[in-house]
Parts: sequence; structure tokens; C-alpha cells
Amino acid sequence: MEFGEVVRKRRMVRNYDPDRPVPAEVVDRLLGHATRAPSAGFSQGWGFLVLDEPADRDAFWASTTPPGWAPSGWLDGMRRAPMIVVPHSNRSAYLDRYAEPDKGWTDRDPARWPVPYWDIDTGMASLLMLLTAVDEGLGACFFGIPPECLDGFREAFGVPPEFTPIGALTVGYRAPDRRSPSLKRGRRPVDQVVHRGRWSRN
Repeated sequence: MEFGEVVRKRRMVRNYDPDRPVPAEVVDRLLGHATRAPSAGFSQGWGFLVLDEPADRDAFWASTTPPGWAPSGWLDGMRRAPMIVVPHSNRSAYLDRYAEPDKGWTDRDPARWPVPYWDIDTGMASLLMLLTAVDEGLGACFFGIPPECLDGFREAFGVPPEFTPIGALTVGYRAPDRRSPSLKRGRRPVDQVVHRGRWSRN
């Protein structure tokens, strides 16, 4: 598939065929592409938790669904995904890397960073997985883990304290699903979001 077509076809898929697992070689390509994302100082401070066994997926949904959350079509469709990938960022890896002699920030002060590159780089790795899914004929959806569920998620999967989940991706073969009502807002035209030379000429 041409790259432009991959980009145009990418959308968040919220319903999957539960009877079609993602082939192992496709999983390997998906994760391999994720590790090709850029990272500041080549820190590569990410970690990917892959959940493709039914018991692990059930434990994920049990630990990340807030108590009392009403059943919904969204959750039902997402739970049918045969694979979940949880990308994690590691701030310490970046602080350590930039305290090395070729970088020279010996105090490891996170205030030196204008934005949290550990989260940004892991987000770019996540986007590469979303695009790879499209290229492989799959669907995928990136979504957040509710903050009140993070401790339970960490405990359920033994996540080390230095790693922070930035979200999760469901991956699988698409089943018919309802397009997001938010799409009615329409895509903002390029000339409304691109500023050439300076932001405003007023």
C-alpha cells in the first residue's frame, strides 16, 4: 500500500473480529516498526506490553475499567480485539542519557526539558503501530487508561515504577463499527492550521 493511502485510511477502529488473531509475523512487524520511532538522544526509553492471550486481555479490561462503568457498544467492540499493546514511557532513561558526557546535563533535572520527550517519543512509536496496522490490513485504536485505574493496571501486570503507560492500542481485523460522531465536526482545512513565515500578520 502506498504511504499516502495508509495515512488517508488510518482511523480509530472500535470493533473487531474476535475469531481472527493477528498473525505472529504481523505482530513482529508492528513492534519492529514501533522501535524505529525517533527518540531524543536515541534514548529509546519505551517499553511495550503485548497482551494477546485471552486471560491477559481479560485482566487488562478488568483492571482498566472504572467500577460502576455502564456497559457500552464502544467497550463491547474494543473487548473483541485479539491483541492489546500498552506503550510505556521511561523518563529516567532520558534523564540518564542526557547526563552522559556527550550531553552533559549532570543534574538530571527534568525542568531542562521544554516538553516530556519520553512521552512524545513513545507517542510517535504508537503512531507507527497505528500506520503499520493499516498497511497490514488491520484496524487499531489508541485510547487512554483512566487515571484512577493506573495503580490497578500496574499491579495486575507488574509494571516497573519507572515506566508509565501513555495509553493503549487495540489491534485486530476490523468488524463493522459505527464511525465516531466527532467526525461530524469535519477535518480542519490545511490553511486554517498552517502558518507560513509567522503566526499572524495582524
